[in-house]
Amino acid sequence: MTETPVATAPENGDDAAFDSQRERRWRLALGVDDENALSSHDRRLSAALTALYGDGAEPQKGRRGGLGRSSPKAIAAWIGDLRSFFPARIVQIVQKDAFERLGLKQMLMEPEFLAAVEQDVNLVADLVSLRNVMPDKTRDLARAVIAEIVRKLLERLEQKTTEAIRGALDRAKRSFRPRQRDIDWARTIAANLRHYQPDYKTIVPERLIGFMRKQRRLADLDEVVLCVDQSGSMASSVIYASIFAAVMASIPVVRTKLVCFDTTVVDLSDQLADPVEILFGIQLGGGTDIDQAVAYCAARVERPAKAHFVLITDLYEGGDEENLLRRLAALARSGVNVIVLLALTDQGHPAYSANTAARVAALGIPVFACTPDVFPDMMAVALRREDIAVWAADTDIKLVRPENPPTA
Repeated sequence: MTETPVATAPENGDDAAFDSQRERRWRLALGVDDENALSSHDRRLSAALTALYGDGAEPQKGRRGGLGRSSPKAIAAWIGDLRSFFPARIVQIVQKDAFERLGLKQMLMEPEFLAAVEQDVNLVADLVSLRNVMPDKTRDLARAVIAEIVRKLLERLEQKTTEAIRGALDRAKRSFRPRQRDIDWARTIAANLRHYQPDYKTIVPERLIGFMRKQRRLADLDEVVLCVDQSGSMASSVIYASIFAAVMASIPVVRTKLVCFDTTVVDLSDQLADPVEILFGIQLGGGTDIDQAVAYCAARVERPAKAHFVLITDLYEGGDEENLLRRLAALARSGVNVIVLLALTDQGHPAYSANTAARVAALGIPVFACTPDVFPDMMAVALRREDIAVWAADTDIKLVRPENPPTA
């Protein structure tokens, strides 16, 4: 995939080349192509963007656009053009804009179009929300697309999550005959630096250093409850939370539960072996009753001193906010390690109820947004019951401050 070249400051006095590149970029931005100043490649690039961002705007020197009532085949070709011009992260942004500005979600029910779109978390959310109105043929393809996206997410997140969260490892003890997954690579490399092989540009370790696995009874295991808001604004968060819950459930040293809610509560803990099935079981959209969901989870905490409750929500409460605050405070007092995540997304900059967030923070409960890449480290800190505020400061994550919150 090629990216559009970026104009940089001239070197060696090549002002003419720089001016030409700068003019080209302005013409692309403004949609101006007097006297065919743009190349055929640039005209295709300009047309691809004008089709979305030129629609409905005042035409500039004849610039017009719009996908209008294009067929799925034409829109699939349009997305193909975007892929040839921009990297995946830009295609995802433009594709998301197209869904919002032009109402293309209906097109996702067309197999040809579904097969062409850029696959990301936002697409999973769209497919899940449309699954009940899809034709059978499209639904089967949608499940396959979701399965592929889940596979890629697991590939990206599984190893780090497993390494960070493995509570069965006593890191105070060491083993010199560890299993591969228990190798402490940092200590192994440090202990074998003298065995560096210049010809191979690698270290051939003489001995391996690993964590000593200790046996833990089921009753001794830490319990992690992920309670996730599945209202429409939390779509990406519930998808990532489902992935992490599935990963954590596969680690036999923690007991993981996943509860999703809107105005009803759905316990998906018995489906964690199949994250795709989980995603097809969630119901995005609807209202929000956080208090009801917290009550459900609180009733199922078996050993508060070994429990970690992670509430993932934007805190826009449609139920009883005062009761919610009392319930969260009671959970924390009972010994449960309570954490509130305002979002679990790649962007990490959510919209949330600032007033409610400040009131929750005033209870001594950490409230913040988190990206999927740092979530495993956050869970490791939580499982060790270390200070989340210290970790957040070291990770450059801003906690919500209880600045002059209203009294509960």
